[in-house]
Amino acid sequence: MLNTILLQDTATGGMSSLVMIILLVFIFYFFMIRPQNKKQKQIKKFRDDMQKGDRVTTAGGIYGKIRDIKENYVLLEIDDNVKIKIDKNSIYPTVQDAVESGADVKK
Repeated sequence: MLNTILLQDTATGGMSSLVMIILLVFIFYFFMIRPQNKKQKQIKKFRDDMQKGDRVTTAGGIYGKIRDIKENYVLLEIDDNVKIKIDKNSIYPTVQDAVESGADVKK
């Protein structure tokens, strides 16, 4: 009985099921995967273009100014004579800088 049900489903609705799957993949790509890849490229470009004196935010929410850039880390000044080492991968542009550069920022 199960075999006849499966055979009937593939004979009548197999093509419509395939179209629905393709449609779902298309929707996921354009509404989830593509915007995330675009955002990752913008952040990578920002990290590659960082310079001394830029104001940044860390992944932990600490605001500061870049004082020195090394290969794997950044020396960040968060207050007068208070400097911390931060991994480059945890540095993001400040909200104000992102708005000025035209990036997609949600408030």
